[in-house]
Amino acid sequence: MHSPPPAPVQTPTAAPPTATQIADAAPLSAWAAIADDDLMLIDFADGKRVAIWLASGFAPVHVANMRRIARAGWWNDASVYRVQDNYVTQWGDATEAKPPAAGIALTPPPEYEWPAAGRSIVLNRYRDAYASVTGFSADGWPLAGDGKQQWLPHCYGMVGVARNLAPDTGTGGDLYTVIGHAPRHLDRNIALVGRVIEGMGALSALPRGTGGGLGLYEDPAQRVPIIRVTIASDLPGAERPHFDYMKPTSPDFARYLEARANRAPPFFTVPAHAVDLCNLPVPVRAAKR
Repeated sequence: MHSPPPAPVQTPTAAPPTATQIADAAPLSAWAAIADDDLMLIDFADGKRVAIWLASGFAPVHVANMRRIARAGWWNDASVYRVQDNYVTQWGDATEAKPPAAGIALTPPPEYEWPAAGRSIVLNRYRDAYASVTGFSADGWPLAGDGKQQWLPHCYGMVGVARNLAPDTGTGGDLYTVIGHAPRHLDRNIALVGRVIEGMGALSALPRGTGGGLGLYEDPAQRVPIIRVTIASDLPGAERPHFDYMKPTSPDFARYLEARANRAPPFFTVPAHAVDLCNLPVPVRAAKR
C-alpha cells in the first residue's frame, strides 16, 4: 500500500492592521499640530481636566467669544448642571442670571453652515443618513453637506453652543457636548464650536440628571464645579499640553478610513461596506515632539 501524500502546509494569513494600528504606525508626516490658541482647557474642582479643540475656522465669532469669556474668568464659578442620558452634558451659568462677559458679541451670526464652494473636502465614499456628501476638511474636521452647503455634524464629543429659541444663537457662555448616539437632527440648527479630545470621561460618566425631562440637576449640590477655563496659548510654554491630529489628506488616513468601514477577520466575518460619518473620528494624540 502507498502512504497518502502529506497534507499541504497551511500558512497562516496575517490579519490586516486595524484602524488603531494604522494610526499608531503613521509617520510624523501624517500628523499636524493643533494650535495653542485653538485649545481650551476646563479644570474641575475634583482635579479632572477636559481639553477641547476649538473649531475657529467654522464658528469664528462664537469661538472668539469663548476665548474672551475664558480670559475674563467668567467660567471660574460655573458648573456642569445638565447631564441627559444618551444625549448631552451641558455647563455654564446654571442660574441664568449672571451678566455676560464684557466685550463679547451678544448676538453672533448663526454659524451653522456655509457655502460648499468655499471649502474643499476629503470625501468619504460611504453613505450617510443625514447628508448626501460627507468627508473631512484638510484641517481635521468632519464635514456634512448636500453639494451646495456644508456643516459640522453632531458627533460624539462635539461641542455646541446652548441657545434659546431662534433667532437666538447663544453667546458661547453655555456649552454642551454630545455623550450619546449622534443627534444629527441638531445639525444646522446650533453652532458647533469644537470637539473634546481629552478627558471625555469627566463629562460622559457623570450621574444623569432628572429635572424637566432634560437631565437637569434638580439639587444644586449635584452640579460639578468648574474652577478654571484656560486657553492653552495663555499658559507658560512649559505648562501647555500639545496635541496632533491625523491629516485627512494623508495616505495613512485613507487606510484608516477603510479599516474603520470594513473591520477585518478574525473577529469580523462580514464587512459592513458602510460607515457613518460619526464613526470616523479623526485621530488625535498627544504630540510626539
